[in-house]
Amino acid sequence: MQTMPRLAQVERSPNTNTVGIVTGRPNGTDFAIAHEISTVLATGQETGPRGEVGLRILPMVGKGGIQNVRDVLTLPGADMGITPKILLDHLRASKELGDISKSLVYIAPLFHEELHILARPEIRNLADLAGKHVNFGEEDSGTQILARDILGRLGLKATEINVDQNAAAEGMRKGDIAATVFITGKPARWLERYAREDGFHLVPVPYTSSLEEDYLPTTFTHQDYPSLIATDERIATLAVGSVLIASNSPRTSERYRRLETFVNAFFSRISEFESPTRHPKWKEVNVAAVWPGWRRFAPAERWLKQRRLAAPDTDARAEFERYLDQSGNVPSATERERLFQGFLRWWRERKGR
Repeated sequence: MQTMPRLAQVERSPNTNTVGIVTGRPNGTDFAIAHEISTVLATGQETGPRGEVGLRILPMVGKGGIQNVRDVLTLPGADMGITPKILLDHLRASKELGDISKSLVYIAPLFHEELHILARPEIRNLADLAGKHVNFGEEDSGTQILARDILGRLGLKATEINVDQNAAAEGMRKGDIAATVFITGKPARWLERYAREDGFHLVPVPYTSSLEEDYLPTTFTHQDYPSLIATDERIATLAVGSVLIASNSPRTSERYRRLETFVNAFFSRISEFESPTRHPKWKEVNVAAVWPGWRRFAPAERWLKQRRLAAPDTDARAEFERYLDQSGNVPSATERERLFQGFLRWWRERKGR
């Protein structure tokens, strides 16, 4: 079974080739991705006379939200972290953790995580949640921070409570809680225990102009959640990008050397994560994608330039039209162009253009 150390228990391993990745809860997409990085990179390595390996990746269960960023900046064993891009943009603007544009670097943008709002049967749309008790996730979690931001931009005023998702589901069964919000990459495996027959369902989230700068439109389908969504049904929601970050350590430091070793191994074997047996979110990952306004870790930037790795030149307009066809949306010409501009920003970022 995969070791799942908590950060409070982690100290710098005597193995100087151990690299730690701070994630959220064990049932989250970021932990699953970190676990697969650990698993793949552990294979095919030569071992030393005592069985030691050249590179060991250690996923760490963090608290999530701002604390995970703080851990990367301050804890010796927390070399990297997976976190939402928008959270880092907010922290850079607020300077709550100082000037993180200088103290942090990114290694690669990763996958998108979707906004899920699981609700009781009487809640048919977002407006029905006004004044109701809604779980925003645990205190100081990434879900809490982003849920406040999203629902605030949509003008929804609900009564916020903060419990874990299991407690929220129990509160929903009793009628004490109207809905629970969580942000994770689809499909969220823990949702498999809930079904329409139990009265639970996913609430659609509109994509408005107030969200365009930081969020992307997406949908849930029957394939994502067969017990919650009918075969021909699509539920609109939002997505937010995540990124693999690291502390901006001095080039002469041991941490810098470990991270450079990791980058060379991870980037060189990125094609191995495309296997159908891996998490479906790997299909979204393009390590050459650029995160505008932030600095990439120098060895990662150098690796990409040396191999001239860049996104292929694809027809974003054609892909956008395919997306519209699949979503079933028939917007006006003005609305279509507005949506395309948002899609184009996402496309260029994802493809590293």
